[in-house]
Amino acid sequence: QVQLAETGGGLVQAGGSLRLSCAASGRNANTYAMGWFRQAPGKEREFVSAITFGGGVTRYADAVRARFFISRDNAKNTVYLQMNSLKPEDTAVYYCVADSKMTVTKNQDYWGQGTQVTVFA
Repeated sequence: QVQLAETGGGLVQAGGSLRLSCAASGRNANTYAMGWFRQAPGKEREFVSAITFGGGVTRYADAVRARFFISRDNAKNTVYLQMNSLKPEDTAVYYCVADSKMTVTKNQDYWGQGTQVTVFA
């Protein structure tokens, strides 16, 4: 069992930056691929980014590529999402996920509780 705890959400003006963190705990937590999804009001939950357990491979949704950057520190069992040049359409609840293999589908092994990101114009 793996537990995920997100921090770092908040309110930011368009063009600004935020960094989300997700601390993983539990057995073999640092052996999982990890990533982020988001869900805006009235919309489907969607893939944002993912990273392999070794950190060597990353993937991004087209909507965030070149603005968001994912990384991980396995010594701290933590994954980060650096979000730059934020837009109002990035407003959503952001969820941390962990899976035995990197996948962009919603069929993830574990989900965090989510953290709210609000971008105002």
